[in-house]
Amino acid sequence: RRAGPGHAPLAPRGKVMSETPQPRILVVDDERAVRSALTVNLGKQGFQVEEAQTAEEAIAALSQRPVDVVISDVAMPGMGGMALLEEIKKGWPEIRVVVMTGYGSVSDAVQAMKTGADDYIIKPVSKDALLVIIERALAGKALLAELVQLRQEVQDKYGFENLIGTTPAMLEVYEQIEAVADTNARVLLQGPTGTGKELIAHAVHYRSSRRNGPLVKVSCAALPEALLESELFGHEKGAFTGAVKQHRGKFEQANGGTLFLDEIGEISAATQVKLLRALESGEIQRLGGTETIRVDIRLVSATNRNLRTEVNEGRFREDLYYRLNTFTIAVPPLAARRDDIPLLVDHFVRMFCKENGRDTLKVSSEVQDQLMAHHWPGNVRELLHVV
Repeated sequence: RRAGPGHAPLAPRGKVMSETPQPRILVVDDERAVRSALTVNLGKQGFQVEEAQTAEEAIAALSQRPVDVVISDVAMPGMGGMALLEEIKKGWPEIRVVVMTGYGSVSDAVQAMKTGADDYIIKPVSKDALLVIIERALAGKALLAELVQLRQEVQDKYGFENLIGTTPAMLEVYEQIEAVADTNARVLLQGPTGTGKELIAHAVHYRSSRRNGPLVKVSCAALPEALLESELFGHEKGAFTGAVKQHRGKFEQANGGTLFLDEIGEISAATQVKLLRALESGEIQRLGGTETIRVDIRLVSATNRNLRTEVNEGRFREDLYYRLNTFTIAVPPLAARRDDIPLLVDHFVRMFCKENGRDTLKVSSEVQDQLMAHHWPGNVRELLHVV
């Protein structure tokens, strides 16, 4: 089992691991005999155990030094176990809570689970059963910490702060992201290839109320028409040759989150019709299926074409165009934000030095001059590859 931050994997039962700090457990019970028995048994397993006679004492102890797991009786004088559970979940949501209750009070345990307890155990407490429950609680704590860390890494990589630039053109982009991010408005990103439209889509998603939902990306230019339709809407088993099992499309996968359609200007007229229908109704049907599936997605699309020109020349549906561009962000080419080049170069140098385990290098003024003088037809992506 992977260890969660702040503690090592559990030792085999009966063995104490002294090399690294062990998980800390707080036992809360008004009966001294119960506290003592749990403290002795858990101590033999190598856990660090603290005791509290009341819920008030437990809160005071947690304020001094949080623990990994709290084992608390439900029925106690003064503040009860349920009130303690609520206080822990408000003040220390990362702490796992296991409640203890008597045989006649199983309903209290059920209510505690609904309130946020991770598990419960019936008195008199079985040592083996308790150890299994603690292992499960610690595993849940480790998984939660890992999830928080992964989300933070994604935020760091794709959040607003990863957009580099201080030129007026980029400041306008930042203002537009701030204005639209925390709404459900559809966003159309228009700009040349390599300008960072995908990063802006990430910033819009991770600064929105849907940030904890999925962000699903589709490159419309990378798939032929038949595959793109299946990729977007899914298909049922047997819908076409090779459809050996049911497939959930990107609309379903993005339910509750954001769907990012890159190079939207490349889709065919037939796919445009089906996409328009899905956006108008909020419903889709898998290929070969009859079931209507309701989806809740926020759409962000991107293109390197001028869609208004595409509409005027009959290559893109006007009604779909208006569905897509509730809010348009024009992403500037690198040539229009040339003063950002030194900042971008510095950012990329630091990034690649870190990835390759090297001390941060400095770019000479001669090289900077050459980079500033280049036309950069491939925009920021070309600059990144040069660095």
